[in-house]
Amino acid sequence: MFAPLPDGPLDVVGDVHGELDALHALLGHLGYDDHGRHPEGRHLVFVGDLCDRGADSPGVIGFVQRLVESGRALATLGNHEINLLRGDRKDGNDWFWSEYGARDAKYEPRAHLPRERRDAVIGFLRRLPVVLERADLRVVHAAWDVASIAQLRAADPALSRVEHFLRWDADAAGLIAVRGIGEAARMEYEEYRERLVDPVQPVPMLVATAQVDEIRQMANPIRVVTSGIERGAARPFFASGHWRFVERIRWWDEYADTVPVIVGHYWRQFEPLDRATLDKTPDHLFSDLSPTAWHGRHRNVFCIDFSVGGRFLERALAPGALPRSRLGALRWPERVLALDTGEMLPTTDA
Repeated sequence: MFAPLPDGPLDVVGDVHGELDALHALLGHLGYDDHGRHPEGRHLVFVGDLCDRGADSPGVIGFVQRLVESGRALATLGNHEINLLRGDRKDGNDWFWSEYGARDAKYEPRAHLPRERRDAVIGFLRRLPVVLERADLRVVHAAWDVASIAQLRAADPALSRVEHFLRWDADAAGLIAVRGIGEAARMEYEEYRERLVDPVQPVPMLVATAQVDEIRQMANPIRVVTSGIERGAARPFFASGHWRFVERIRWWDEYADTVPVIVGHYWRQFEPLDRATLDKTPDHLFSDLSPTAWHGRHRNVFCIDFSVGGRFLERALAPGALPRSRLGALRWPERVLALDTGEMLPTTDA
């Protein structure tokens, strides 16, 4: 579950989401060659979500795998890699399965993984940690939650990530049964099942569904560190293809430790983007922050995801235009933000 970060200076790369050209551009600006070597001996660190949505997920994973196996990079698992490990067919990951057809057509054209390479990709992902750390820095995909981190540290090292995931999901199911809310949530689903995937038809707040969804998220520490802390929403909202009743919170405002944390996951925006076109909720996590600002109680958390997962839509809507999404990397210990457009920007505390 855990692996040490190497000594020395690092470049921590945000969610790549299959954008191989952007990754090569970013690494070129950072001074790396095609083999991940840097003249100053720097190391690359990837925060997860290497794949899905973009034009070349197989290419990104293959490239990062070569860097990791050569000792020139490290990577954590993101929620999109967890989906692949679980065999979970999700919006945007048909590059791996090649079985959805029209359902995933909005992401085409893109590279698809040959069937004979699937086992190798899964084998690589199985070896990746969930947490990277050293005395002065922590890297996880979505959230450093003290209780979840403690559960991960205590986990049986003989079990795989998927085995742990399923066990914790079973624990969540047991808790739902003890609280007696599973049947109520099932009845809510049966009543509103047709409307739950229709953004035009609003649905009321489904209280039992919200309670069940929160338990499923928060009782599984792998879910927490790879997709964030979630709590019941004030009102339903439509995102990623269905109505939702729990929302991500600004966990960094509750993070009391002094060790800095770098995460991805949250689709931060460097330039204003219409999040509805990205199938995302209105931005409430960073609306009061500069895109170069550290955040949290001690201003020691930095989200390095700048929405490059939406670049496939930008290509379709404005061919040839300069993209408004970015792929970013945070240089450590310099705390300089590098972008695939070539910009190098100092980060700030406000």
